[in-house]
Amino acid sequence: MQPSNVADPAYFHKVVDCQWACPAHTPVPEYIRLIAQGRYDDAYMVNWVSNVFPGILGRTCDRPCEPACRRGRVEEENVEKPEPVAICRLKRVAADFKGGEVRAMIPRPLAKNGKKVACVGGGPASLTVARDLALQGYEVSVFEGERKAGGFMWTQIPRFRLPESVIDEEVGYILGLGVELRSGLRVSSMKALLAEPWDAVFIGCGAPRGRDLDIPGRREAAADIHIGIDWLASVSFQHVTSVGKRVIVLGGGNTAMDCCRSARRLGASDVKVIVRSGFEEMKASPWEKEDAQHEGIPIINFHVPKAFIHEGGKLVGMRFEIVAANYDAQGRRSLVPTGAPDAVFDCDEVLIAVGQENAFPWIERDAGIEFDQWGLPVLDASTFQASLPKVFFGGDAAFGPKNIITAVAHGHEAAVSIDRFLNGEDVRERPPPHVNLVSQKMGIHEWSYDNAPSNDMRFKVPWAAAEKALASIKVEVELGFSLETAFKEAQRCLNCDVQTVFADKLCIECDACVDICPTDCITFTTNGDEADLRTRLSAPALNTEQALYVSAPLKTTRVMVKDEDVCLHCGLCAERCPTGAWDMQKFLFTTTMAGPACRDSTPRNKRVGAKA
Repeated sequence: MQPSNVADPAYFHKVVDCQWACPAHTPVPEYIRLIAQGRYDDAYMVNWVSNVFPGILGRTCDRPCEPACRRGRVEEENVEKPEPVAICRLKRVAADFKGGEVRAMIPRPLAKNGKKVACVGGGPASLTVARDLALQGYEVSVFEGERKAGGFMWTQIPRFRLPESVIDEEVGYILGLGVELRSGLRVSSMKALLAEPWDAVFIGCGAPRGRDLDIPGRREAAADIHIGIDWLASVSFQHVTSVGKRVIVLGGGNTAMDCCRSARRLGASDVKVIVRSGFEEMKASPWEKEDAQHEGIPIINFHVPKAFIHEGGKLVGMRFEIVAANYDAQGRRSLVPTGAPDAVFDCDEVLIAVGQENAFPWIERDAGIEFDQWGLPVLDASTFQASLPKVFFGGDAAFGPKNIITAVAHGHEAAVSIDRFLNGEDVRERPPPHVNLVSQKMGIHEWSYDNAPSNDMRFKVPWAAAEKALASIKVEVELGFSLETAFKEAQRCLNCDVQTVFADKLCIECDACVDICPTDCITFTTNGDEADLRTRLSAPALNTEQALYVSAPLKTTRVMVKDEDVCLHCGLCAERCPTGAWDMQKFLFTTTMAGPACRDSTPRNKRVGAKA
């Protein structure tokens, strides 16, 4: 193998698995260390720069960082179910315990630059674009059909998961930068909007249409059948305050979990979630399914809806075909009937949560914006620019329904594109991230970071008492970590951003690092191709998605090979090395955001699209 190119920003970034997995690349270990130090304001601001909504995401994030967490891969063998660090819940700790200094720490916008940007929709993507551009002096106006900004964070996430006060606070930080909110104003014509003097337009209106289910009985029993996302919005606006005693929720995503738990709180005594797929294949996050089951809501799988049963226009039940999963030679799944008799469940109301889709009835098809066969805008996947150059999309409106943190990531990238576009630069030229590696050694035996992670198992978050939580739609269920528990959970972090950096010219091949390594992740051996090397390591490297750290040839012609996958970043190799060939260096990865750093130095009259 060739020596690892550790100068490539992606190399050490990929070793910080949690940050690599986060769409917004939040520096997770950095803010967890700050929490352990009691610096909650600083921890909040590290999050605010990257993911914009620390308090909201600390309660509702889909947590792509946690399955990637190295802690879940290096627990002792006798641990039945290794669990990652509670990254999301620690994010909430920063939000819950920050002080009044945060407002003072938020940067002040630059002087107005005379450019005007319209953001359609007040959800996380639009608000991220607004935040990033307002700081750079753009005049940003957000068009929102409801009375408050927040998008589906406000309209469809139940208050027992996300209190309204948290949304108001974090949206308020953005509006406080001088962003204009045009609330209660739903854009009805793209052509009319484009006729106004906007320099750029960002579309972040989400995927506002829930999919329906056209099976027998749907029209006859329509009064008792509701589209899940519309029903959740009605609950949020208090247009719906009660529900039938027997409720069936169709669908296996997070919206279905919100529907069933909301119905339970609105008075339903018999709530069932019924899905076509198997339990493990449900799109809902594992913790969302666990929360629903914890509240006594059964999830019935492999049932395909066949008909709504009604009597005199009144819904009385549903009929389902029982199926099983069948996999072909390529691993593709199909659902096949089992031949068992149809299952019938009595019910008073049904909530359909089988997916969402984009809807752009307000964008005229002759407005210059091209759409594909699925009704999605045709976009450049890296710039989010539409076929009409001054128009950009992001969030669910761009590529279909995802989640809040993905919408935030889209917003950051779209803001960079808009900034470059309005400065006459090629939006396809993406600025590289800023990367730093800084040694953490302060003396012969002194390090500037805590490298003694706890052996504790993942700590549980306390819940409100069931009788209290289920009695009201507004009582927050999860209470969050106490400071004492937050410190203990933070100590489980392995500081994966403090990298083990190897200087081959200093190595004397004494094997001291090999002897002291607790996971046997370091091997000195003759070189070979990757497949061969992976079989000759002290502990065979099984995760081929994680690169091997391979040095240049040493004096004996051997190479140092380190399995990054199971390294604990404990620093013992650097402590033990007599020559300093190993060093612990903190890796800081910062994505380039809108502003001068995202632009190049090409003279203005030479830039793409600039007038001579």
